[in-house]
Amino acid sequence: MKRRNFLKGAGLAVGAVAGGMAAPAIAKADDTFNWRMVMPWPKGSPGLGANGEKFAERVTKMSGGRLNIKVYGPGELVPAFECMDAVEQGVAEMAHGTPYYWAGKDDAVNFFSTIPFGLMGWELSGWLRFGGGQELWEELYAQFNVVPFLAGNTGLQAGGWFNKEINTVDDIKGVKMRYAGIGGEAMRRLGAIVTMLPAAEILPALQSGAIDAAEWVGPWNDYAFGLTQVAKYYYTPAFAEPGTGIEVFINKDKFNSLPEDLQEIVRIAAQANAEQTLADFTYNNITSYQAVLKKNIEIRHFSDDVIKALAKESMDAVKEIAGKSELNQRIYDSYMDFTKIAAPYGEQFEATALLQRAKVWES
Repeated sequence: MKRRNFLKGAGLAVGAVAGGMAAPAIAKADDTFNWRMVMPWPKGSPGLGANGEKFAERVTKMSGGRLNIKVYGPGELVPAFECMDAVEQGVAEMAHGTPYYWAGKDDAVNFFSTIPFGLMGWELSGWLRFGGGQELWEELYAQFNVVPFLAGNTGLQAGGWFNKEINTVDDIKGVKMRYAGIGGEAMRRLGAIVTMLPAAEILPALQSGAIDAAEWVGPWNDYAFGLTQVAKYYYTPAFAEPGTGIEVFINKDKFNSLPEDLQEIVRIAAQANAEQTLADFTYNNITSYQAVLKKNIEIRHFSDDVIKALAKESMDAVKEIAGKSELNQRIYDSYMDFTKIAAPYGEQFEATALLQRAKVWES
């Protein structure tokens, strides 16, 4: 374009704005928004995909159809682990997922999913809502141009399915396993060959022998995905995932374009989904565990020596994340300060109560 023509066009544009003819678009109360939401898990999958879809349905109903959300499972719009990129780049307006899936962008995201030996589900919610965690989360995600909301929790997960017993630290060496997050990094540092697979690929990988072990979620999802068919030993509980957060995140520009009432609907719908998802996992993990026990599997716990080794490697990895930036250090400090006081409280209250209850109800 010639400079003279450009200036002429610019002058017209300035005049139009000055005359009120081309003011920036402002959302009106009766505007309708049609959004796309991507997920890393299959639509309808227990607790995860199903509750992502319920969130979308809830927003549509609460908004009276003014904000309509179409849900896409993995591969329908983008691959499973590219949801964050899709929302950041505007390929989709929002996503339902869990933060540690985007650790390749900044591994401080792990704090908002789960940390080995860290916060339980209800404690993570407490830290986010009242302990400053949400503000730190938003600051971290601002670099991806997205806004995050807590939208669920799996509760305490399982340690995984293994086709060999893990009695000592040496038994971990050379085991090919699907393991997520910092727990996977701890396993890798102890000699495991760790890979990260989307949900739908876990069972085929175990069946083919491509992997020897896998952690997924807990009894409900593990049973539904057929893992009881292909592994003999079921290790519980998860050292790596004491309470894994589920999220909804939205392209920041798109969120800011919504009228205030629709923004509030998204916030409240996410909060409602958070309670519903944790309740869903709690009930169905308890009931599904009975079905797991009827299969030809053996329940195992990691030995004290293995736990000690995993704890050391996990904490070393977490400290390394903290040292990568000033923001990471502030996230680490906030999370760990709360965890250090949550642990003794949990020992004297929840842990003691659970042991007492178990004695009352033991068969």
